[in-house]
Amino acid sequence: MKLKQRVVLLAILLVIFIFTKVFLIDNLDTSAANREDQRAFHRMMASLHVELDPRLDHTLQSPWEIASQWVVPREVYPEETPELGAVMHAMTTKKIIKADVGYKGTQLKALLILEGGQKVVFKPKRYARDYVVEGEPYAGYDRHNAEVAAFHLDRILGFRRAPLVVGRFVNLRTEIKPVATEQLLGTFMAVGNNTCFYGKCYYCRETEPACADGDIMEGSVTLWLPDVWPLQKHRHPWGRTYREGKLARWEYDESYCDAVKKTSPYDSGPRLLDIIDTAIFDYLIGNADRHHYESFQDDEGASMLILLDNAKSFGNPALDERSILAPLYQCCIIRVSTWNRLNYLKNGVLKSALKTAMSHDPISPVLSDPHLDALDQRLLSILATVKQCTDQFGPDVVLVEDRMTLSHL
Repeated sequence: MKLKQRVVLLAILLVIFIFTKVFLIDNLDTSAANREDQRAFHRMMASLHVELDPRLDHTLQSPWEIASQWVVPREVYPEETPELGAVMHAMTTKKIIKADVGYKGTQLKALLILEGGQKVVFKPKRYARDYVVEGEPYAGYDRHNAEVAAFHLDRILGFRRAPLVVGRFVNLRTEIKPVATEQLLGTFMAVGNNTCFYGKCYYCRETEPACADGDIMEGSVTLWLPDVWPLQKHRHPWGRTYREGKLARWEYDESYCDAVKKTSPYDSGPRLLDIIDTAIFDYLIGNADRHHYESFQDDEGASMLILLDNAKSFGNPALDERSILAPLYQCCIIRVSTWNRLNYLKNGVLKSALKTAMSHDPISPVLSDPHLDALDQRLLSILATVKQCTDQFGPDVVLVEDRMTLSHL
């Protein structure tokens, strides 16, 4: 064999060797990643039930200090949280030392300061569990139980981007009124034998107060994020116009996602994939009201999309608002880790997992059975949507690896 032929043959063999090695490494990495996803799923399932226990035997820190240290750019709480039960117990039992009107917004809420200086947001009960909110998917009052359920769904999906939420009963006469600011106190009233308040917000009306059962009011408390992590508000690229007869661009432009991909911070980094994760999350809970979202400030698109204000959810179990999934079916991409987790949760696992996760809560049962059944049905719709994308574009395009190294690891 001539020297030139030998050189060509060696070059061909070298190329084959390189491609084979790359292929094997890629498959090995993918397989390892899938195995880690499966291990993470089993860890989550093993820790679903959280006992609200005040003991913190292994640390001298307060529950508030522990929860504050959990927060990093890509998660609000870590995967393994042996102290979670103690933090949530503190949220539902610690003495209220101050009560004020909630931060600005459209819905009724109160800002409470708990013993130790921790802020929480209190959302009162407005509906019975079996009440069905009719009309637009974003209609009705905030649902306090939806905040509790959404937090546990965030745990189950492995996102860990929702602030901690737990149910709480408060005595308005003995716990709130003695420590209330004049602004909040001025909105208290009696309706029959029930103590009520209507607060201060865009839609708050004296004619539409939230009322306790006597003096005892059921609600949810959401843990305030640490002040060292200031928030930045963003307009959601798939937000609605909320104006009858006026469509947002994404509602009529089939190429809308292509335009979004050219716009910061969606042109690089994890933010677009976070938007798609959030669309999946919102579709499952029936939240069509995420017109804005928050991230941490000065993050240049690297921090997570924080799953705040999930109370416009679980209003109508019979309504599956497909438009919530627009980021998914218009962009046709999804994180491999999210795809794997969704597949682990099918065949009734999601309903069972969420029911178990919420069973410890003081206001349990948090959701009615029709809402739990709706979750499993909506999951099937999500899986079918992704399959349509992979059939059209192929799994290599649709399933995207995005396993960012977290700053605390």
